[in-house]
Amino acid sequence: MNALNLDRDTALRIALAGRALPDIEVGTLIEVLVERLGKPLTVEALARITVTDLKTGLGSADGEEDGEDIGIGLDAMKLAVRILWGETEEDDTLPVPLPCSAALPGSIRVAISSNSGANLDGHYGSCLRYLVYEVSADSLRLVGVRPAAEADLSDDRNAFRAGLISDCQVLYVVSVGGPAAAKIINAGIYPIKKIEGGDAETILGDLQRVMRSSPPPWLAKILGVEETQRLKNYRGHMQETG
Repeated sequence: MNALNLDRDTALRIALAGRALPDIEVGTLIEVLVERLGKPLTVEALARITVTDLKTGLGSADGEEDGEDIGIGLDAMKLAVRILWGETEEDDTLPVPLPCSAALPGSIRVAISSNSGANLDGHYGSCLRYLVYEVSADSLRLVGVRPAAEADLSDDRNAFRAGLISDCQVLYVVSVGGPAAAKIINAGIYPIKKIEGGDAETILGDLQRVMRSSPPPWLAKILGVEETQRLKNYRGHMQETG
């Protein structure tokens, strides 16, 4: 994108539209936009794109002359066009953070990689946002919804994303690559991969049960339990359940 000298708003719209189109690379989308709209690509130019433009352009890029069998789906293309037009609205299914003046006693901060609602359903490097919760053994509350779109404009997207959740101790993801996981760990965040995803509060409820019983050493360390005690507790728990 940088080679086209796109301004910030234009680049963000294209990056987000690319997310709405399954299996379409941003570079391919840019090629179609340039072919249909010419240069330079600006927010004013993007306002002229149509669903037919996308359908025909992406179909040609995929070898389908009429654009009828490219496997994207009309709804996805309509959403991409609305994004390019700048007409997206806030997702009314998103949870609303609770106002708070102090942290929950004995709590940790947990980030959830999310694409929709209050769900764990995102890959670390491509999710639309992170839901940030304060979680104690007995309570939890949402304290932040952090959009991740601007990561696509960063020279190091994985590091940018880690910075977004740098105040968290734990991160849940559906998937994450090795280099990205290393950056997460280096930021002091413990990543947990849960491939099947699910409702965020249900998943955090499982974490709370572990916190109340006998947390594994990595979690006990985050909770501030002394090393000798956390190893003793965990070994005792393993003997009881073994």
